[in-house]
Amino acid sequence: MTKIKSVRTRVWNWTGKTVPPKANFCTNASDTLYERGDAMNSFRFHQWLTCEIETEDGTIGIGNAALAPGLVKQAIDQYYAPLVIGEDPFDYAYLWEKMYRRTHAWGRKGIGMVAISAVDIAIWDLMGKLVNKPVFKLLGGRTKEKIPVYYSKLYADSIPAMQEEAELAMKGNYSGYKTRFGYGPKDGAAGMRENLNRVAALREVLGYDTDLMLECYMGWNLDYTKRMLPKLEKFEPRWLEEPVIADDIHGYAELNRGPIAISGGEHEFSLMGFRQLLELKAVSVIQYDTNRVGGITAAQKINALAEAHQVPVIPHAGQMHNYHLTMASANCPMAEYFPMHDVEVGNELFYYIFEGDPVADNGYLDLDEHKPGLGLKISDKYIDQFEVTE
Repeated sequence: MTKIKSVRTRVWNWTGKTVPPKANFCTNASDTLYERGDAMNSFRFHQWLTCEIETEDGTIGIGNAALAPGLVKQAIDQYYAPLVIGEDPFDYAYLWEKMYRRTHAWGRKGIGMVAISAVDIAIWDLMGKLVNKPVFKLLGGRTKEKIPVYYSKLYADSIPAMQEEAELAMKGNYSGYKTRFGYGPKDGAAGMRENLNRVAALREVLGYDTDLMLECYMGWNLDYTKRMLPKLEKFEPRWLEEPVIADDIHGYAELNRGPIAISGGEHEFSLMGFRQLLELKAVSVIQYDTNRVGGITAAQKINALAEAHQVPVIPHAGQMHNYHLTMASANCPMAEYFPMHDVEVGNELFYYIFEGDPVADNGYLDLDEHKPGLGLKISDKYIDQFEVTE
């Protein structure tokens, strides 16, 4: 069997048009601090990392990461690439453990796990290409005819703007719609009313025959969320997402005992991290991102553990590395979906760097059984709008 010959990382720095930040665009973990600027700035991803792993026969697998790409590149180049070069890519379980255990002192969460994710995704893409099968076939195959998707771009704005966007989005017949809260504890009772007014306005447009998801992006705290939950209950949300910071697992567990499902996991790492969430019954929906959580090798273990606890998995941000896992797991009922649009938060960059991501049609998307690996290739269509660091 062909061996891994090289690992190439690149950081894609977006220099093209961006949508400027709006006031009260979305709450976030920095809101508790006194800020002299854009508190959301550190949560925008206007860089991306690609990781290309080539074997001796010239086959190339592509992985990616969106968190702190410059640091992740250094971690891969200095520490993780030497651990996989010369190895058989089909020994993916061994390679994952090797990367995890050799860097355990500093890499078991955060930057280290994001770097492992990028390498692991590239290895799975490589395996699919080597056997001429899509990744979801390697994971067990199709569990659904198509993947239902929910529309995830209803960021906080003026009420008329949000209603207009919701009306346009409804033409896509999505399985649900997700909005972000723009106000949190620092905004007091007046901010609470602003939040509630926007949820009410969206329900006026969407009605109650479709799911509405509500996201806080770690911008609330336990006390504020406990005060908000009774006020939100009448709007019948599918879930309340990341109400408190990711480390407050006991806060999640307390909130998840209420009438509204609590979701999270976008900022959690590895099988062990999700074992804690599940054992404490801290979330009713798991939302890992494969390019953060430890790659496909880790994600499939989390899927199995979550299924045993009967907690559904709906990965963060859509994108092909998540879609293949969703397609192959009966415990993944739908996927998050961002339509292609101007670069704002940064999730949109996936469309500008890669070709092959499926476009939703009438609320669903499908994966091509005839495209090996993840079905992606790096595009040169927008290359002039990036500064690429080798």
